[in-house]
Amino acid sequence: MQGIELKSKITCPECGFSKVETMPTNACQWYYKCEGCNALLKPLIGDCCVYCSFGTVKCPPIQEGSSCCNKS
Repeated sequence: MQGIELKSKITCPECGFSKVETMPTNACQWYYKCEGCNALLKPLIGDCCVYCSFGTVKCPPIQEGSSCCNKS
C-alpha cells in the first residue's frame, strides 16, 4: 500500500476530543467510541466509515480510489 496514509486524527463531533488512530486496511470501521465522552460515532450518510466522516484522512480504500468494503 505505497502512498496510502494509515494514520488519521478522528475528532468527536459531540465533545471535540481528538485522537490519532491507525486505520484498518482489511475492514471498514463503522463504529468508534469516543474516549472523551463515550459517544458512539457512526458514519454520516454517504460515508463508508467513521474515518471518512470524522477523520483528517479518508480510509485506505477511498484513498486508493475504490469503494470502501465493496460498497457501491
